[in-house]
Amino acid sequence: MYPGSEQKAGYNQPPAAATGFPVSYSGTTNYSTSSDYQPQPPPPPKPLVEWSTGLCDCFSNCGNCCMTCWCPCVTFGRVAEIVDKGSTSCGASGALYTLITCLIGCGCLYSCFYRSKMRSQHHLKGNDCLDCLTHCFCESCSLCQEYRELENQGFDMKIGWHGNVEQRTRGVQMASTAPAMEHGMSR
Repeated sequence: MYPGSEQKAGYNQPPAAATGFPVSYSGTTNYSTSSDYQPQPPPPPKPLVEWSTGLCDCFSNCGNCCMTCWCPCVTFGRVAEIVDKGSTSCGASGALYTLITCLIGCGCLYSCFYRSKMRSQHHLKGNDCLDCLTHCFCESCSLCQEYRELENQGFDMKIGWHGNVEQRTRGVQMASTAPAMEHGMSR
């Protein structure tokens, strides 16, 4: 018996030392086994969807069609900035596209990789071989189609990636703030 404590029936044990381990007085401890844990299966992949516009629907956006016809580096730069999620600028991508086109005459070798990247990000139907063939034989039409696809996905192509992110976060902040009340709440 300890000084200053009263003895109660069935409690003749000294206090347990603090070890950090759970104490079980029943003599049996329940431990979970590996069969108790069932990992969640990964979510099913999103189904592939068709492009929102056809390859030859260039004239549905005449401004972009003209820009792509006379200066494809601008259209490519805008597409590449969105596909790269702002890690490269429109100007840098467009300049590299122009340099490759001037040096080897085949900017399509560079742009077809962006089509493949965009297709995988947005779950669009197609394959790498078709992407390269499309860009090699119909560069302007494929750039216009990619531009229209990103516009139809909700991007404003003229303000770039960072402008779109800022515009969307500003919209979320405005939607999440509560409206101000003139007289407060009353019953």
